[in-house]
Amino acid sequence: MIKDSSKLKKGQLLKIEINEVKDRLPKNIIDIIRQDSKVELVGYKMVDGNQFGLVVKMNNGEVNWFFANELSEFL
Repeated sequence: MIKDSSKLKKGQLLKIEINEVKDRLPKNIIDIIRQDSKVELVGYKMVDGNQFGLVVKMNNGEVNWFFANELSEFL
């Protein structure tokens, strides 16, 4: 889980925490994440009045967004 998304930089590699997203995403996206959970940060998205989503590009080129608690820094 990412605790402070303000310290992240565009282009930074992140990892999708599949256990945090498997209940809300369609099977085809879950299958892609299972193959490779590494993603690249491309931006931010305002998702409600209090939270930002992190916009990421997956290795298949698809762009999606996730909450910070659904991602972790790729080490």
